[in-house]
Amino acid sequence: MAAKAAGGGRWEVVRKGRRPGAGGSGRSGGGDRRALGEANGVWKYDLTPPIQTTSTLYERGFERILKRQNKEQVPPPAVEPKKPGNKKQTKKAATLANQNQKQGRFRSLEEALKALDVAALQKELDKSQSVFSGNPSVWLKDLASYLNYKLQAPLSEPTLSQHTHDYPYSLVNRELRGIIRGLLAKAAGSLELFFDHCLFTMLQELDKTPGESLHGYRICIQAILQDKPRIATTNLGKFLELLRSHQSRPAKCLTIMWALGQAGFTNLTEGLKVWLGIMLPVLGIKSLSPFAIAYLDRLLLMHPNLTKGFGMIGPKDFFPLLDFAYMPNNSLTPSLQEQLCQLYPRLKVLAFGARPESILHTYFPSFLSRATPSCPPEMKKELLSSLTECLTVDPLSASVWRQLYPKHLSQSSLLLEHLLRSWEQIPKKTQKSLQETIQSFKLTNQELLRKGSCNNQDAVTCDTACKGLLQQARGYRLPWTRLLLLVLIFAVGFLCHDFRSHSSFQAHHWPPLLSLPLWPVASIIWVLACWAARMCQGLLLQPARLQLAAGDTASLGLPPADRGEARFAAGLDPHQCHSQLSFCPLCLPPCLGW
Repeated sequence: MAAKAAGGGRWEVVRKGRRPGAGGSGRSGGGDRRALGEANGVWKYDLTPPIQTTSTLYERGFERILKRQNKEQVPPPAVEPKKPGNKKQTKKAATLANQNQKQGRFRSLEEALKALDVAALQKELDKSQSVFSGNPSVWLKDLASYLNYKLQAPLSEPTLSQHTHDYPYSLVNRELRGIIRGLLAKAAGSLELFFDHCLFTMLQELDKTPGESLHGYRICIQAILQDKPRIATTNLGKFLELLRSHQSRPAKCLTIMWALGQAGFTNLTEGLKVWLGIMLPVLGIKSLSPFAIAYLDRLLLMHPNLTKGFGMIGPKDFFPLLDFAYMPNNSLTPSLQEQLCQLYPRLKVLAFGARPESILHTYFPSFLSRATPSCPPEMKKELLSSLTECLTVDPLSASVWRQLYPKHLSQSSLLLEHLLRSWEQIPKKTQKSLQETIQSFKLTNQELLRKGSCNNQDAVTCDTACKGLLQQARGYRLPWTRLLLLVLIFAVGFLCHDFRSHSSFQAHHWPPLLSLPLWPVASIIWVLACWAARMCQGLLLQPARLQLAAGDTASLGLPPADRGEARFAAGLDPHQCHSQLSFCPLCLPPCLGW
């Protein structure tokens, strides 16, 4: 009954102790389980191959257009013979051929521009303007899309460093330039949005493998910034954020830097804005630094007149450049650092501007703080030269130095020693102002030495340098007044001795000189000599002659330099001088006659 019920497909109640499926029923039960498993599809596999994927409608549509328009320009791809057992290499070869076909239908951009139908482009633009008459941004986007689609040439590196600065726009003929400029003039209010569209579309194409060549968008960017360079610099903060967000993708970063850098080739001011706002913050990144320095070199080479860039570089931008140029072991390679050192003098001219006499005192503190004893030799030389220039050109630099002196003794000692070595090259006007500053430093040094501060050695070095500067400023000047007075006294004495040794005026040694043209001048000199002799006579008749004759010159309180002259005057006999001065009337008539 149970077997019958089981055979009829009904449920059977199983009690404890009963083993169902014994004997033949067990085999039939196994068959039932196998049939149930096959019915549920547990062990059954579908061996039919999957459906092959095809290209999208978008790609198929563009491929049909390409085949219809350019059948004669596209050579058929070479068919490689199939090799049994090497299917992977065949697939790779087909993929590379497909990539090369997508990357460019022309061998070069020049061929693509020659094949471009300008009339068809104008027709498409007219159609776009008629359909979207109130939306100029659509016209511009259609222009960029059409150019980029038609100018499919082999891909190039993002910065186009192997070409001129205006490539690829320099290859565009006059007719095509007229169409582009005319459309840009009609849509002048949408140029900023169009610039952003071209840049962001280029970045999106870089994500594709392989993406399209970007010559059409590059041409549009160059056409915009050639006439309106300020479009690239109106919001540099936005592009700096974009650059930092793609810092792990050097190709995208270089594309952004290239696009923004096109503004500088027509305007030095805008180019410096781009370099200081975009490229200086990334200077030091290995993949971006070469282009940043190469762009700066090309920018300064294209604009030799630096006056248009005055006021663009301030202390906050200048001193990082100084550190990159001269500080060793920084993030720049030695070749890039050397290249930046060659550009540094022109950057210095841009930083100091048109009126350095009113701005250099703002640079003095940063120059002084970097001039440490452990500074590299080349950097130390540049810093000391710049500090001397600040003190020479800007009078306020000395007052700034006085304020910084107590806290920068080690740096000031280097500057004082440099001034001591180059004192003769400093202008006289600057020497006078520096003399007052050094005198105040001397008093500060004495106070520091008296207190015994921690910078005792630096204070001693500064004090020694200050004493040397003061001594050089005061002691090495020739006493011209005293020398002239001594020469005059010796001349008068010689003339008096000559007249005394001869009995008459005609007998002395001077009559042959009377026939010379210089006699009038000599007569005037003689009158002055006579006047000086009378002054000497008046001095000799003073009561002080008694002390001078005794040699007691020290009691007069004269300085040591004047005591020798006093002894010389005291040794003269007043009677002898009086007898010699008696010949003065003999020489006065020739002077009066002249």
